[in-house]
Amino acid sequence: MEKQVNYSWVSEIVLIGFPTFRNVYVLLFIILIIIYLFIIIGNIVILLIVRNGSSLSSPMYVFIGALSFLEIFYTAVTIPKMLADLLNTEKKISLTGCLLQAYFLHAFGATECYLLLIMSYDRFLAICRPLQYSTVMTAGFYMNLVVSCFIGGFISPIIETVLISRLPYCGSNYIENVFCDFPPLISLACTETKLYILVEFVVSSLIILLSFAYVFLSYIRIISVVVKIKSTAGRQKAFSTCIAHLIVVTLSFGSIAFMYIRVTESYSVVYDKVVGLTYTVFVPLANPIIYGLRNHEIKTNLQRHLSSGQFKILASKYLKSS
Repeated sequence: MEKQVNYSWVSEIVLIGFPTFRNVYVLLFIILIIIYLFIIIGNIVILLIVRNGSSLSSPMYVFIGALSFLEIFYTAVTIPKMLADLLNTEKKISLTGCLLQAYFLHAFGATECYLLLIMSYDRFLAICRPLQYSTVMTAGFYMNLVVSCFIGGFISPIIETVLISRLPYCGSNYIENVFCDFPPLISLACTETKLYILVEFVVSSLIILLSFAYVFLSYIRIISVVVKIKSTAGRQKAFSTCIAHLIVVTLSFGSIAFMYIRVTESYSVVYDKVVGLTYTVFVPLANPIIYGLRNHEIKTNLQRHLSSGQFKILASKYLKSS
Protein backbone atom coordinates (compact mmCIF):
# COMPACT_ATOMS: atom_id res chain seq x y z
CA MET A 1 0.00 0.00 0.00
CA GLU A 2 1.39 3.35 -1.05
CA LYS A 3 2.21 5.85 1.64
CA GLN A 4 -0.02 8.91 1.36
CA VAL A 5 1.66 12.29 1.66
CA ASN A 6 -0.36 15.30 2.78
CA TYR A 7 0.69 18.41 0.87
CA SER A 8 -0.17 21.97 1.83
CA TRP A 9 -1.11 23.39 -1.56
CA VAL A 10 0.18 26.89 -2.23
CA SER A 11 -2.33 29.66 -2.98
CA GLU A 12 -0.11 32.65 -2.20
CA ILE A 13 3.57 33.54 -2.38
CA VAL A 14 5.69 35.31 0.22
CA LEU A 15 8.42 37.58 -1.19
CA ILE A 16 11.35 37.63 1.24
CA GLY A 17 12.97 40.80 -0.15
CA PHE A 18 15.90 42.15 1.86
CA PRO A 19 15.37 41.00 5.47
CA THR A 20 18.86 42.14 6.52
CA PHE A 21 17.85 45.75 5.74
CA ARG A 22 14.63 45.60 7.80
CA ASN A 23 15.77 48.46 10.04
CA VAL A 24 16.12 50.85 7.09
CA TYR A 25 12.97 49.90 5.15
CA VAL A 26 11.59 53.45 5.48
CA LEU A 27 14.79 54.89 4.00
CA LEU A 28 14.71 52.32 1.19
CA PHE A 29 11.06 53.24 0.55
CA ILE A 30 11.95 56.94 0.22
CA ILE A 31 14.87 56.21 -2.12
CA LEU A 32 12.83 53.84 -4.28
CA ILE A 33 9.81 56.13 -4.57
CA ILE A 34 12.08 59.03 -5.61
CA ILE A 35 13.63 56.80 -8.30
CA TYR A 36 10.18 55.64 -9.42
CA LEU A 37 8.84 59.18 -9.67
CA PHE A 38 11.91 60.22 -11.66
CA ILE A 39 11.40 57.29 -14.05
CA ILE A 40 7.71 58.09 -14.58
CA ILE A 41 8.10 61.87 -14.87
CA GLY A 42 11.26 61.61 -16.99
CA ASN A 43 9.69 59.24 -19.49
CA ILE A 44 6.45 61.25 -19.66
CA VAL A 45 8.49 64.37 -20.40
CA ILE A 46 10.35 62.55 -23.19
CA LEU A 47 7.03 61.35 -24.62
CA LEU A 48 5.59 64.88 -24.61
CA ILE A 49 8.70 66.35 -26.19
CA VAL A 50 8.90 63.69 -28.91
CA ARG A 51 5.17 64.01 -29.61
CA ASN A 52 5.24 67.79 -29.94
CA GLY A 53 8.77 68.55 -31.13
CA SER A 54 8.72 69.58 -34.77
CA SER A 55 12.37 68.56 -35.18
CA LEU A 56 11.82 65.16 -33.54
CA SER A 57 9.66 63.47 -36.15
CA SER A 58 12.35 61.11 -37.44
CA PRO A 59 12.00 57.35 -36.78
CA MET A 60 14.82 57.43 -34.21
CA TYR A 61 12.81 59.72 -31.92
CA VAL A 62 9.63 57.73 -32.48
CA PHE A 63 11.53 54.66 -31.24
CA ILE A 64 12.82 56.65 -28.24
CA GLY A 65 9.23 57.65 -27.48
CA ALA A 66 8.11 54.02 -27.75
CA LEU A 67 10.89 52.97 -25.37
CA SER A 68 9.83 55.66 -22.86
CA PHE A 69 6.22 54.50 -23.15
CA LEU A 70 7.35 50.93 -22.50
CA GLU A 71 9.45 51.84 -19.44
CA ILE A 72 6.45 53.46 -17.72
CA PHE A 73 4.52 50.18 -17.80
CA TYR A 74 7.59 47.98 -17.33
CA THR A 75 8.41 49.58 -13.98
CA ALA A 76 4.72 49.53 -12.96
CA VAL A 77 4.90 45.72 -12.99
CA THR A 78 7.37 45.50 -10.10
CA ILE A 79 8.16 48.79 -8.33
CA PRO A 80 4.70 49.57 -6.81
CA LYS A 81 4.65 46.09 -5.24
CA MET A 82 8.21 46.62 -3.96
CA LEU A 83 7.13 49.90 -2.37
CA ALA A 84 4.10 48.30 -0.73
CA ASP A 85 6.19 45.41 0.62
CA LEU A 86 8.67 47.80 2.23
CA LEU A 87 5.84 49.12 4.41
CA ASN A 88 4.04 45.82 5.02
CA THR A 89 5.11 43.13 7.47
CA GLU A 90 3.47 40.42 5.34
CA LYS A 91 4.90 40.59 1.83
CA LYS A 92 2.35 38.32 0.19
CA ILE A 93 1.01 37.98 -3.33
CA SER A 94 -1.45 35.44 -4.71
CA LEU A 95 -0.06 32.63 -6.83
CA THR A 96 -2.05 33.92 -9.82
CA GLY A 97 -0.81 37.46 -9.18
CA CYS A 98 2.76 36.19 -8.93
CA LEU A 99 2.43 34.34 -12.23
CA LEU A 100 0.93 37.43 -13.92
CA GLN A 101 3.72 39.63 -12.57
CA ALA A 102 6.31 37.23 -14.00
CA TYR A 103 4.48 37.14 -17.35
CA PHE A 104 4.32 40.92 -17.74
CA LEU A 105 7.91 41.27 -16.56
CA HIS A 106 9.03 38.97 -19.38
CA ALA A 107 6.59 40.44 -21.92
CA PHE A 108 7.82 43.99 -21.41
CA GLY A 109 11.42 42.76 -21.18
CA ALA A 110 11.13 40.97 -24.52
CA THR A 111 9.48 44.05 -26.05
CA GLU A 112 12.43 46.16 -24.91
CA CYS A 113 14.85 43.72 -26.56
CA TYR A 114 12.93 44.00 -29.83
CA LEU A 115 12.76 47.81 -29.62
CA LEU A 116 16.52 48.02 -29.09
CA LEU A 117 16.91 45.74 -32.11
CA ILE A 118 14.88 47.96 -34.44
CA MET A 119 16.66 51.05 -33.10
CA SER A 120 19.97 49.50 -34.16
CA TYR A 121 18.42 48.67 -37.55
CA ASP A 122 17.37 52.31 -37.88
CA ARG A 123 20.91 53.54 -37.11
CA PHE A 124 22.37 50.96 -39.51
CA LEU A 125 20.18 52.22 -42.35
CA ALA A 126 20.81 55.89 -41.54
CA ILE A 127 24.61 55.54 -41.43
CA CYS A 128 25.41 52.61 -43.70
CA ARG A 129 22.57 52.96 -46.25
CA PRO A 130 21.76 56.70 -46.23
CA LEU A 131 20.47 56.75 -49.83
CA GLN A 132 17.96 53.99 -49.06
CA TYR A 133 16.90 55.34 -45.67
CA SER A 134 14.00 57.57 -46.69
CA THR A 135 12.54 54.97 -49.03
CA VAL A 136 12.79 52.10 -46.54
CA MET A 137 12.01 53.81 -43.23
CA THR A 138 8.62 55.24 -44.15
CA ALA A 139 6.08 56.30 -41.52
CA GLY A 140 3.96 53.22 -42.10
CA PHE A 141 6.95 50.90 -41.94
CA TYR A 142 8.47 52.17 -38.70
CA MET A 143 5.09 52.31 -36.97
CA ASN A 144 4.50 48.70 -38.00
CA LEU A 145 7.91 47.84 -36.51
CA VAL A 146 6.93 49.40 -33.18
CA VAL A 147 3.58 47.58 -33.10
CA SER A 148 5.31 44.31 -34.03
CA CYS A 149 7.74 44.73 -31.12
CA PHE A 150 4.88 44.99 -28.63
CA ILE A 151 2.93 42.10 -30.18
CA GLY A 152 6.04 39.92 -30.30
CA GLY A 153 6.94 40.86 -26.73
CA PHE A 154 3.56 39.80 -25.37
CA ILE A 155 3.57 36.56 -27.35
CA SER A 156 7.10 35.52 -26.36
CA PRO A 157 6.45 34.39 -22.72
CA ILE A 158 3.11 32.68 -23.38
CA ILE A 159 4.59 29.16 -23.61
CA GLU A 160 6.50 29.61 -20.35
CA THR A 161 3.46 31.06 -18.58
CA VAL A 162 1.12 28.27 -19.66
CA LEU A 163 3.58 25.52 -18.71
CA ILE A 164 4.48 27.02 -15.33
CA SER A 165 0.81 27.72 -14.48
CA ARG A 166 0.13 23.96 -14.73
CA LEU A 167 2.82 23.02 -12.22
CA PRO A 168 1.68 21.70 -8.83
CA TYR A 169 2.80 23.95 -5.97
CA CYS A 170 3.01 22.60 -2.46
CA GLY A 171 5.17 22.95 0.60
CA SER A 172 7.31 26.08 0.68
CA ASN A 173 5.83 29.30 -0.69
CA TYR A 174 8.80 31.60 -0.02
CA ILE A 175 10.65 33.35 -2.86
CA GLU A 176 14.01 34.88 -1.99
CA ASN A 177 13.47 37.96 -4.14
CA VAL A 178 11.67 41.30 -4.28
CA PHE A 179 9.41 40.33 -7.19
CA CYS A 180 8.03 37.24 -8.89
CA ASP A 181 9.85 35.59 -11.78
CA PHE A 182 9.68 32.31 -13.66
CA PRO A 183 12.85 30.62 -12.28
CA PRO A 184 11.92 30.97 -8.57
CA LEU A 185 8.36 29.88 -9.34
CA ILE A 186 9.67 26.75 -11.04
CA SER A 187 11.86 26.01 -8.03
CA LEU A 188 8.76 25.93 -5.77
CA ALA A 189 7.03 23.20 -7.77
CA CYS A 190 6.71 19.80 -6.10
CA THR A 191 7.45 17.78 -9.22
CA GLU A 192 10.25 17.19 -11.71
CA THR A 193 11.09 20.55 -13.33
CA LYS A 194 13.98 19.86 -15.71
CA LEU A 195 11.76 20.32 -18.77
CA TYR A 196 10.42 23.64 -17.45
CA ILE A 197 13.91 24.89 -16.66
CA LEU A 198 15.00 23.94 -20.18
CA VAL A 199 12.04 25.73 -21.80
CA GLU A 200 12.71 28.87 -19.71
CA PHE A 201 16.39 28.77 -20.66
CA VAL A 202 15.76 28.22 -24.38
CA VAL A 203 13.08 30.92 -24.73
CA SER A 204 15.07 33.51 -22.77
CA SER A 205 18.30 32.66 -24.57
CA LEU A 206 16.73 32.94 -28.03
CA ILE A 207 15.20 36.34 -27.28
CA ILE A 208 18.32 37.76 -25.64
CA LEU A 209 21.05 36.23 -27.79
CA LEU A 210 19.39 36.69 -31.19
CA SER A 211 18.45 40.30 -30.42
CA PHE A 212 21.89 41.11 -29.04
CA ALA A 213 23.66 39.35 -31.94
CA TYR A 214 21.82 41.51 -34.47
CA VAL A 215 22.52 44.70 -32.49
CA PHE A 216 26.19 43.75 -32.08
CA LEU A 217 26.68 42.96 -35.78
CA SER A 218 24.85 46.14 -36.78
CA TYR A 219 27.17 48.27 -34.69
CA ILE A 220 30.27 46.53 -35.97
CA ARG A 221 29.15 47.56 -39.45
CA ILE A 222 28.23 51.07 -38.27
CA ILE A 223 31.61 51.60 -36.61
CA SER A 224 33.45 50.33 -39.69
CA VAL A 225 31.64 52.95 -41.78
CA VAL A 226 32.00 55.79 -39.27
CA VAL A 227 35.77 55.43 -38.88
CA LYS A 228 36.11 55.94 -42.64
CA ILE A 229 34.42 59.34 -42.51
CA LYS A 230 37.11 61.93 -43.25
CA SER A 231 35.42 64.82 -41.49
CA THR A 232 36.00 64.90 -37.72
CA ALA A 233 32.70 66.70 -37.22
CA GLY A 234 30.95 64.06 -39.31
CA ARG A 235 32.43 61.23 -37.24
CA GLN A 236 31.45 62.91 -33.99
CA LYS A 237 27.89 63.48 -35.17
CA ALA A 238 27.56 59.86 -36.27
CA PHE A 239 28.94 58.55 -33.00
CA SER A 240 26.75 60.89 -30.93
CA THR A 241 23.59 59.45 -32.49
CA CYS A 242 24.66 55.92 -31.52
CA ILE A 243 26.42 56.26 -28.17
CA ALA A 244 23.19 56.65 -26.14
CA HIS A 245 21.72 53.57 -27.78
CA LEU A 246 24.88 51.57 -27.08
CA ILE A 247 24.78 52.51 -23.39
CA VAL A 248 21.15 51.38 -23.06
CA VAL A 249 21.90 48.18 -25.01
CA THR A 250 24.85 47.34 -22.75
CA LEU A 251 22.87 47.92 -19.56
CA SER A 252 19.75 46.10 -20.76
CA PHE A 253 21.23 43.04 -22.43
CA GLY A 254 24.03 42.75 -19.88
CA SER A 255 21.74 42.58 -16.85
CA ILE A 256 19.11 40.24 -18.33
CA ALA A 257 21.78 37.96 -19.81
CA PHE A 258 23.41 37.56 -16.39
CA MET A 259 19.99 36.72 -14.93
CA TYR A 260 18.55 34.30 -17.47
CA ILE A 261 21.42 32.76 -19.45
CA ARG A 262 23.09 30.50 -16.91
CA VAL A 263 25.11 27.33 -16.85
CA THR A 264 23.63 26.48 -13.44
CA GLU A 265 20.06 26.68 -12.17
CA SER A 266 20.78 29.41 -9.66
CA TYR A 267 23.47 31.62 -8.24
CA SER A 268 23.48 33.15 -4.76
CA VAL A 269 20.33 34.77 -3.43
CA VAL A 270 22.10 38.14 -3.16
CA TYR A 271 23.29 37.83 -6.77
CA ASP A 272 19.72 37.25 -8.01
CA LYS A 273 18.37 40.19 -6.04
CA VAL A 274 21.05 42.63 -7.18
CA VAL A 275 20.78 41.65 -10.85
CA GLY A 276 16.98 41.69 -10.60
CA LEU A 277 17.01 45.23 -9.22
CA THR A 278 19.43 46.26 -11.96
CA TYR A 279 17.12 45.44 -14.85
CA THR A 280 13.83 46.34 -13.13
CA VAL A 281 14.90 49.63 -11.49
CA PHE A 282 18.28 50.97 -12.62
CA VAL A 283 18.03 50.22 -16.35
CA PRO A 284 14.64 52.02 -16.62
CA LEU A 285 16.18 54.85 -14.59
CA ALA A 286 18.96 55.16 -17.18
CA ASN A 287 16.54 55.71 -20.07
CA PRO A 288 15.37 59.27 -19.22
CA ILE A 289 18.86 60.19 -18.03
CA ILE A 290 20.61 59.02 -21.21
CA TYR A 291 18.00 60.13 -23.74
CA GLY A 292 17.00 63.25 -21.81
CA LEU A 293 20.35 64.61 -20.65
CA ARG A 294 22.66 63.29 -23.36
CA ASN A 295 20.50 63.81 -26.45
CA HIS A 296 21.08 67.29 -27.86
CA GLU A 297 17.79 67.56 -29.77
CA ILE A 298 15.68 66.47 -26.81
CA LYS A 299 17.53 68.83 -24.46
CA THR A 300 17.07 71.72 -26.89
CA ASN A 301 13.35 71.07 -27.25
CA LEU A 302 12.94 70.68 -23.48
CA GLN A 303 14.67 73.99 -22.83
CA ARG A 304 12.50 75.72 -25.44
CA HIS A 305 9.30 74.31 -23.92
CA LEU A 306 10.36 75.27 -20.39
CA SER A 307 11.44 78.79 -21.33
CA SER A 308 8.25 79.50 -23.28
CA GLY A 309 5.90 77.89 -20.77
CA GLN A 310 4.61 75.49 -23.44
CA PHE A 311 5.40 72.43 -21.35
CA LYS A 312 2.76 73.27 -18.74
CA ILE A 313 0.19 73.72 -21.49
CA LEU A 314 1.15 70.40 -23.10
CA ALA A 315 1.05 68.56 -19.78
CA SER A 316 -2.37 69.97 -18.84
CA LYS A 317 -3.72 69.15 -22.31
CA TYR A 318 -2.63 65.50 -22.05
CA LEU A 319 -3.93 65.17 -18.49
CA LYS A 320 -7.34 66.44 -19.58
CA SER A 321 -7.42 64.14 -22.62
CA SER A 322 -6.53 61.10 -20.49
